[in-house]
Amino acid sequence: MQQVYVRELDKADRCVTCHLGVEWKGLENAPQPFRTHPKEILQKHPVAQYGCTSCHGGQGYATDTHAAHGLVEHWEEPVLGSELGEFYVMSDKKALMQMNCNACHRYDKETKGASYLNRAKQLVNEKGCRACHVVNGRGGTVGPDLTWVGDKSAEQYNYERIKGFHSAFTWHVAHFKNPKELVPETVMPNFNFSSMDAQALAMLVMSWKKTNLPLQYLPNHNVRDIPTAAEVEKEKRMREGPGAFFVDNRCFVCHSVSSLEIEAAAQIGPDLALAVEDVQSRFGRTLDDFFMRPSGTMEVVLSTMIPLTTEQRQEAIQKMRYAYELKKQQQQAASQK
Repeated sequence: MQQVYVRELDKADRCVTCHLGVEWKGLENAPQPFRTHPKEILQKHPVAQYGCTSCHGGQGYATDTHAAHGLVEHWEEPVLGSELGEFYVMSDKKALMQMNCNACHRYDKETKGASYLNRAKQLVNEKGCRACHVVNGRGGTVGPDLTWVGDKSAEQYNYERIKGFHSAFTWHVAHFKNPKELVPETVMPNFNFSSMDAQALAMLVMSWKKTNLPLQYLPNHNVRDIPTAAEVEKEKRMREGPGAFFVDNRCFVCHSVSSLEIEAAAQIGPDLALAVEDVQSRFGRTLDDFFMRPSGTMEVVLSTMIPLTTEQRQEAIQKMRYAYELKKQQQQAASQK
C-alpha cells in the first residue's frame, strides 16, 4: 500500500498504489496506471504538496479502481477524467478537471491551461451576470446568490424537465442553454449559448465552493475578487444613477436605456430610451396607454414576472419620457459636432 498524505489539505491519497510511475522518468508512454505524470504540471503542483485528488477528484482512501475513481453511490467527487468527459460529450475530454483548478485559482482573471474556465469567466463579464446575481460578494439580487452554488448537492436540483442522465452538471448545462425550459417563471434571458459555452459556465459555477485553503495555495495570496476600476464605475452608475429604477425593477434584464447609461445583459427588447417612439410606431398607441394596459409579451411580463403597481407603472412612464427627451438632446448634440 502506497499513500501520499498532505497535512495542509487533510488529504490521504492512495492513488499511487496503482499509479506507481507518477514521478518516475521514462514511463511517459507507458499505459495507465503506470504512466509518468506530465512534468509541466508537477513542477508547480508537486504530489507531496497537493496529493492527487485535490486536482483529479476521486476517493483518496479507496483501494480498488471503481471506488478510487469515485464511481460509487453517495460519493460526489468522481475522477474528472476523460471517461467522464466522454460521457458528457465534451469536446475536450479532459476539460472537467479544470473545475478543481478553480479551488485555488478562483480569483484569477485567467488561468494558464484552463481554457474552459477562462472562457466562462469572460462570459460572466460580457453578459453582465452580476447585474442579477451576487458573485463573490458583489452583484444584484434579481436572481439567486451564486457565490457558493457549487456546494449545492445533486439531490437539490429539480430534474422534472431534464431528459436523460440526472446530475448537477447536466442541469446547469440545460439551464444555461434554455433557462425557461427548466424554470418557466424565470426572468433570466436565453443568451443562446453554444454547447461548449454552456458546459464551460456549468463547470465554473460548480467550482464555486467554500474552501478553507492555506494561504500558500492561493496564487499571489489572492483571497478576494477585486473588480477593475471600470467595473466599479459601471456598477455604481447603473445602481445609483438616474436609471436605477430600471435596475431595481429588473427592466434592464431585457432592455437597455441608452440615454441613462443602462446596459442590458441580453439585448432582447428595444432600447427604452426610444420607447415613446417605438410603442407608437409598433402598436399605434401612446406609451402611457400601452404601459397601463399592455398587450402581448409585456402583458405577461407585467402581470407575472415584474408585477409593477399602478404607481410604479406611472413612475416608469415618467422615467421613460425623461430618457426619451434626454436621448433627443444627445442625438442633437452629436449631430452638431
